[in-house]
Amino acid sequence: MYCPAIMTESRPDISFAIPCHNEAGTLRELVRQIEAQMTALNRASEIVIVDDGSSDESWAVLKDLAASRSHLRALRLERNCGQSAALYTAIQATRGAYIITLDADLQNDPADIPKLLAALVDADCVCGTRKAARARGDSWLKQSISSIANAIRRRVLGDASTDAGCTYRAFRREAFTGIPFFRGFHRFIPILMAFNGARVVEVPVSNRARMHGQSHYGMGLLARRAAVVDMFAVRWLKSRLVKIKISERLGEGP
Repeated sequence: MYCPAIMTESRPDISFAIPCHNEAGTLRELVRQIEAQMTALNRASEIVIVDDGSSDESWAVLKDLAASRSHLRALRLERNCGQSAALYTAIQATRGAYIITLDADLQNDPADIPKLLAALVDADCVCGTRKAARARGDSWLKQSISSIANAIRRRVLGDASTDAGCTYRAFRREAFTGIPFFRGFHRFIPILMAFNGARVVEVPVSNRARMHGQSHYGMGLLARRAAVVDMFAVRWLKSRLVKIKISERLGEGP
């Protein structure tokens, strides 16, 4: 049973940032599973869920969940703005020293949370990778397409990620400071952190079958084209970075 006593600190240790679009069927179970993990770890946490203009009963479910949970906060966008906007809004609303991002459809397994947090001890950002899990379930064609896409990304950005599409991540709050927002930014959070000197690592995570409905944040043709444009924009950003280091400091100040 979930114990709310560990969630009463004014500033939680861990924050969960979750975008949601038409996930009424999974929200209750998602929250229950996260709570179970936090109880087992005895870590003070909060859950921030942003409803990205859902047309189903997601907001009604969130209102019901929030009514009995002081550690759960929900925000509702006035219209469907996309995964990046919903995720960014959720992250901006968090207060914890450590932030975990995951999808609301339960394909990301909260049982992997301890693994992400353990790896975060020696890193600034831990990315989940579904490569091994998908090798057991995806078709040869789908695996090949994914491998080619990741190879191109490594070539263009120098990104060593094996599963850039996985948004199941844990990172230190300070690593996110200064990350620019743009449509599609959720695919580039780790590499943008790495540009600023963050230590980024990967850990294998599960890839559960969808329990309800269908994917609302899939990579259709237009989304794939946008991702390619974004990739070259991020490459341009990398080429324009200027690293500033202060060699000496006089007087008081931050």
